[in-house]
Amino acid sequence: MIRWANLSLRRGAKLLLEDISAVIQPGEKVGLVGANGSGKSSLFALLRGELHADQGDFTMPASWRIAHVAQETAASQSSALDFTIDGDRHLRELEAEIEAKTHGTSSDHGLAELHMAYGDAGGYTAPSRAEALLLGLGFTLEQTQRPVVTFSGGWRMRLQLAQALMSPSDLLLLDEPTNHLDLDAIVWLEQWLKRYAGTLIIVSHDREFLDAVCNVTLALEQKKLTRWTGNYTAYELQRAERLRLTQSAYSKQQREITHLQYFVDRFRAKATKAKQAQSRVKAMERMTLIAPVINASPFTFKFRTPLASPDPMLVLEDVDCGYHVDTGVSTIVRDVSLRLSVGERIGLLGANGQGKSTLIKTIAGTLERLSGTMTKGKGLAIGYFAQHQIDMLALDSSPLEQLNRIAARTGAAPREQELRDYLGSFDFRGEMATAAVAPFSGGEKARLALALIIWTKPNLLLLDEPTNHLDLETREALTLALAQFEGTLILVSHDRSLLRATTDRFLLVSEGRCSEFDGDLDDYRAWSLKKTSGVEVAAKAEPVDGGKRGDKGGSERGSEGGRAVSVPTTINTRDQRRLDATARDAIARQKKPIEQRIRRIEARLAEADEKKRAIETALSLPDAYADEHRERLKQQLIEQAYVTREIEQLEADWLEQHALLEQAA
Repeated sequence: MIRWANLSLRRGAKLLLEDISAVIQPGEKVGLVGANGSGKSSLFALLRGELHADQGDFTMPASWRIAHVAQETAASQSSALDFTIDGDRHLRELEAEIEAKTHGTSSDHGLAELHMAYGDAGGYTAPSRAEALLLGLGFTLEQTQRPVVTFSGGWRMRLQLAQALMSPSDLLLLDEPTNHLDLDAIVWLEQWLKRYAGTLIIVSHDREFLDAVCNVTLALEQKKLTRWTGNYTAYELQRAERLRLTQSAYSKQQREITHLQYFVDRFRAKATKAKQAQSRVKAMERMTLIAPVINASPFTFKFRTPLASPDPMLVLEDVDCGYHVDTGVSTIVRDVSLRLSVGERIGLLGANGQGKSTLIKTIAGTLERLSGTMTKGKGLAIGYFAQHQIDMLALDSSPLEQLNRIAARTGAAPREQELRDYLGSFDFRGEMATAAVAPFSGGEKARLALALIIWTKPNLLLLDEPTNHLDLETREALTLALAQFEGTLILVSHDRSLLRATTDRFLLVSEGRCSEFDGDLDDYRAWSLKKTSGVEVAAKAEPVDGGKRGDKGGSERGSEGGRAVSVPTTINTRDQRRLDATARDAIARQKKPIEQRIRRIEARLAEADEKKRAIETALSLPDAYADEHRERLKQQLIEQAYVTREIEQLEADWLEQHALLEQAA
């Protein structure tokens, strides 16, 4: 297990963690949450051995292998497939030994032993597993053979993630793994992580991703680390209840202190009451003071009321979207016909590279349409947040200077105090409003970009991945603001929580077409998984438990898609029996973690069913709905909804594990 006991950690002079204690059990899937700068990355560095505690104890099994996503990708000439397989260092070492012995003078027996070890390590299935990882993360078959150096920064981060998933590990550390993924890849990654047999710790600002994967939440708040049972939604419910109880206890204590102090002030000088007054003074001194609850949410904001509301806002007829290239035109999305009315809230779905951003750029007017007509309503004001909007900020200018320039272009320049008040609503206060933007964090730059767009009072808002750099609290603020926005919205986002809360209609951009998607995000998730399973990605990309797998593909697959490995063409009977036994053992090893997961799921199902029966029994009592029990009733209904959702998820996991067990047999 991982254990922190009374641990404190500093980075330079700044105290990040103070006297924390927590335990993570083997096999748990943990969501690590907290505000930006609270110490999540430092805690990861501590787990990787890059930092050491200033005081207290930190222990974890010395034999555990740790996998994490590297932040830098070398400009390698290796193919994407080979780069992914490089994540399994043990496998590469065995390949090097086999290569050396094949061209040396070693005995055939020694070479056979190496090949058996290579099979146990999953060497013969490594190329197909690596290929499946890449396909699941959004790469095409052609891209798996391209050199790493030819990919952009975002795609290289996907390669780093694939390499980390390929690495056999007992502890997997993922820091914002969804940042460079589209919704299809996120759905696939969720399924992969659910099957991962080791201990998993994830830092993410995607609440639905955390809900789907994690069963434990560690919260970093005010230099303390608190463990909560359940996913992120369960953590929020439990935390809200604890804060309510704490605030109630604080209010009660303050009333008691006021009463005692009143008695002391009134009777301290009276001889007959002096002794009683003194006893009350001592009672106050013995009290452990309860701190008031402070709302940690940094800010809230709202969209300004648009100046006009044309209807229709915009009409597209038979529009082709794409780019002008040297050889003519490159059409990405064809024959788009779309009528945008006042108040519509549209979410664009589809994998990366299908044309969502191209379509939004065409609507925004930053990309010229290739054909067709686009008619704008009178008074149309477009607010466009591009996928790389923060790169368009003037880094040497302050937020106040940039807002002042925009205000001057859109009408009479307002007073400086009005601009400062507006920036303050986005948490740019005091000196921060007049400081250069260059050293701002990614989240701060994204907030500023949103603030500059909102100032123009748009009635058609086009948002292309607006949450990429935002933390959970800022995403909540954006969600609330968009829910109250009075104009028309088109949103591209991999944040399903944001999509669910702010859109009521979906368009699917896929295979060069833009069409109505008849369903919700759960339907899209099912559609995406079905599409992925069509190329058998999920089956191929099963996580390796303990780094050992049997050779299920036959010796002829030794060079499939990866580095060439010499395989002996003649094996004697004794070696054949050993290889057969190894294959049987490998299948048993493959089935064992699945069977263990099934037993754990069944145990959790039994507990959840028992809890649900207890809640339903309590709700059936005659006095359950009495006015004096209103708070208890509310809490019971919340718990009933949560445990029902938990049972549904466990049943789905149980079915999935049995399907995997059948495949392994």
